[in-house]
Amino acid sequence: METTIASGNDLFISVNGAKICYNDFGEGLEPIIFLHGFPFDKSSWQPQVDFLKNTYRVIALDIRGFGKSSAGTDKMSMSLFAEDLIKFMDALEIKAAVVCGLSMGGYILLNAANRFPERFSALIFADTQCIADTQETKEGRAKTIAQIEKEGTEKFTENFLKAAFHPHTISNETELVDNIKGVIKNNSPEVIIGGLQALASRDETCSSLSIISVPVLILCGKQDTVTPAAQSVYLNKNIKDSFIHLIDNAGHLSNLEKADEFNHYLSYFIHDMVK
Repeated sequence: METTIASGNDLFISVNGAKICYNDFGEGLEPIIFLHGFPFDKSSWQPQVDFLKNTYRVIALDIRGFGKSSAGTDKMSMSLFAEDLIKFMDALEIKAAVVCGLSMGGYILLNAANRFPERFSALIFADTQCIADTQETKEGRAKTIAQIEKEGTEKFTENFLKAAFHPHTISNETELVDNIKGVIKNNSPEVIIGGLQALASRDETCSSLSIISVPVLILCGKQDTVTPAAQSVYLNKNIKDSFIHLIDNAGHLSNLEKADEFNHYLSYFIHDMVK
């Protein structure tokens, strides 16, 4: 295991054939780990990290290939990302944690919770779903990949931003939108393509929802068009004793668009379960 401190607060650790970049703030026996969505990086959790780090141990990591983490040589998949998470926890000697995943981060978390349930003391699913891609969605991803291979990521980035954000956010929160645009553009075309392929090839996890036995919080923007709120309602109905909050005037990035409301529900949920 190799851990080094890079610029600022970034840490790096080599696990599972990749060098993972992460931040680790605060103290506590069971940390809260944040998994970002596609195609972002750990900076997309900054409002939550800043809100929690003085009270809890908070970790945010760049999924392999994204942000400052290396891609390694293995083909990207939700199963690989889930194994990365567990081996990352092993390397940091974290027996169990509260883990929060947004969108693709939620896909990873559902995969990991099904295979390694003993490693999670609570789960938080944000703007995510348990279904696999439909054939139509897979075809759409294939067209996007062909477009990126031909033209680069500029058009993909613009289209993704329009889909991810609530119209009010696009019109009135230009700094936020520009920041996320920069995050997306910092990822190489190869990583974007690898991520799209991983999304398209993921398995459904709906059939395993009933076996989840730890506390679960589900958060989603009411106006999310990427992973619609109906999918979060489905998670809530099929995960026993789970809690759900739909956040008004928020799209796919509810944790950024309505950070105060997101943080309120987050804090209330973890208050009695994180040591």
